[in-house]
Order: sequence, then structure tokens, then C-alpha cells
Amino acid sequence: MTSRDLADLPWPALPPSPMVLVPLGSTEQHGPHLPLHTDTTIAMAVAEGAAAGLRVARPDRALLVAPAVAYGASGEHQGFSGTASIGHEALRSLLVELVRSLSLWAGRVVFVNGHGGNLPTVAAAISQLRYERHDAAWVPCAVEEMDAHAGHAETSLMLHLAPRLVRMGQAEAGNCTPLTDLMPRLVAEGVAGVSPCGVLGDPTTATAGEGRRILTRMIGDVVARVEHGQVDRHGCLLSSDPAASGLK
Repeated sequence: MTSRDLADLPWPALPPSPMVLVPLGSTEQHGPHLPLHTDTTIAMAVAEGAAAGLRVARPDRALLVAPAVAYGASGEHQGFSGTASIGHEALRSLLVELVRSLSLWAGRVVFVNGHGGNLPTVAAAISQLRYERHDAAWVPCAVEEMDAHAGHAETSLMLHLAPRLVRMGQAEAGNCTPLTDLMPRLVAEGVAGVSPCGVLGDPTTATAGEGRRILTRMIGDVVARVEHGQVDRHGCLLSSDPAASGLK
């Protein structure tokens, strides 16, 4: 094969029973300085980087990266123009039907999730699919030092991945309250209710070098989880540390 991107291939060129990584993002506001496809772009970069790393580790393994799912459950951002959310029910149906289709010719299907608002729905969909005996799982695009939304980490990642689309002159600090403390208001009022600019964190400290470092760590984490192969009760692939999980 000259390409490992699923959509680039004619059907006779597909290998038998490949693992398929599916980037899962969103189309939603990311403050006044980042594009609406930020989550999708990050999920795609992590999936593609992880696929490259996994092929080096096991060149005999058939592995493909599917086109990204660019719409998610983003109702908390609906107070801002540009947000395009399909909601939890539709997202769950989409993920379930997608895996049911892929499973007719693929091996394990792994969603690489780049949007925190998708988490409960991804977990619910994977639980249903595993009950149906599909080989499906998911992994987060996350590192320990990630701030909540459109802050230092995501802005750094986009400065590395798509610098021409980042408007650092418009970047401003938003609500920097820890997410656990902010969650009750966030659930009740949405992001607009707690941060008029749509940012949860401080993007003004972001750098492309930091974005490169964060992306490398995210990719390494996904590779480790896929290689370990075991899932937690939410269907999230675990790292070699049994305490690690993408859903708290």
C-alpha cells in the first residue's frame, strides 16, 4: 500500500482485518483566537502520529486511519456562533452504527477522542458495542497538564499544527478556575455563562515548542494504550498503569 489513510484507498487495496483508528472531534468555538475545528485537528494529528508509531513497533500489523468525525456533543458551547453540535443521542447513534459497519471488514476499531464533551457518549456507545461483541475501544487525547478549553495547551498544539490559523493577537485569558470547581456552573450556564470570551484557561503563554512537546506525549500515550490492549469499564484503552483512564 502506498497510503495508510482509509479514504485514500480503493476497496481491493484494503488489508484483511485492519485495526482502524477513527479521530473524533467537534466543530465548536475555541475562543476568539482558535479555529472551530481545533478538537478535530488535534484528534487527527494524534491518530496519525499514533498510527505511524504503531507501524514502526509492529510493521506486520495492518492499521488504517479513517476520516475524522468532525461533529460532536458540544451543547455547552452553544452560546457562541459557529458551534455545530449534533448532541449526545445523535452522536451515540453515529458511533454505534459506524462501528457496526466497520466491523464487517475491520479488526479492532479505536476512537481517538479530542473533545471532552464527547466523553460520556463515547463511553456509552463503546459499552453497547462491546456488549454486542464488537472489538471497539477509545482513547483520549490528553496529558496531565491540559487546561480545560482553548487555553495554554490547545493553543500551543494549534501553534504547532496550524500556526496560520491561530490569531494570537486576539488571545486572552478566560476563566482559570479549576474545572472541578467550575463544573456546577458550567453545567448550569454553559461556557458562555462562565467565560464571555469562551476560554477556560490562559492561552497567552502558549508556544509552538510546547505544542510539539504536548503532541509527542499524547501520541506516546495512545501508542502505549493500544499496545497494552486492555480496556477499563468505560471501554477506554488503559496504559500499562492500571490506574490510568481517560474518564474520571
